[in-house]
Amino acid sequence: MAYEQIQAPDNTAVRTALWRAMHLQVDPPPHVVQDEIGLQLAAPGGDWRDRPDMDPQATSGFRAAVVARARFIEDLIAEQAVRGVTQYVILGAGLDTFAQRKPEVASRLRIFEVDQPGTQAWKRHRLVELGYRIPDWLRLVPVDFEADASWSEHLSTAGFDPGRPAVIVSTGVTMYLTKDTTAATLHQIAGFAPGSTLAMTFLLPPELVDDADRRGLRASEEGARASGTPFISFYTPQEMLALAREAGFKDARHIPGTSLAERYFADRTDGLRPSTGENLLLATT
Repeated sequence: MAYEQIQAPDNTAVRTALWRAMHLQVDPPPHVVQDEIGLQLAAPGGDWRDRPDMDPQATSGFRAAVVARARFIEDLIAEQAVRGVTQYVILGAGLDTFAQRKPEVASRLRIFEVDQPGTQAWKRHRLVELGYRIPDWLRLVPVDFEADASWSEHLSTAGFDPGRPAVIVSTGVTMYLTKDTTAATLHQIAGFAPGSTLAMTFLLPPELVDDADRRGLRASEEGARASGTPFISFYTPQEMLALAREAGFKDARHIPGTSLAERYFADRTDGLRPSTGENLLLATT
């Protein structure tokens, strides 16, 4: 298949990868996450740092929020791997590079990256093109979440064992899906083996976002709409917790974005802090 015939990932996935790379290039150490492989995959051209959405000052809060949630997920995976969990499912994987950056942990897992068929074909091509092999423990699973409600069946076909615990993550996805789709996803995950853990991010309604961050949220929302991937779903923490409990999770906790700021940015002297607006659901079966 020719490279130009493969559907590239959407703008939001590319932007997230570029922000992770920008963190290394413009923010002083210690770096919360170290990831420039996503930049290699995206290959945005030499002038990528001149993009308006890469402005180091104007987008620092979004950049910090992206690396904070990535670090939270990586810490969660490492913790669960020590406990013996061996399956890791990434819903809406985009340009996730955990498998390439952390092979010492990743190779002890079976990782399932779930995303749109065109994006998966593109990513497979780019990984091979860059010299990254696709080992047997890494499975790229093509699924259209809105059009195909049986994504967990595709997961099983790819080798996922529903009888064994897993870590399932979904970051930067729920705002693009209908609430019915997210509720259906929660129901499917709640039926996974006991001891499974879900980490899912969600956007707060604008009125719950700090005043200082509302302008940035509006700009982000307008940019998403202009790129053809509008934000369509916002959740209060209480609403997301209720959805998880209704789905059947044994335990559900709300992780405020501010707690990630305290965990990963408390000792920084450069003023870098995550913007408010994106929180986490952490639930177990």
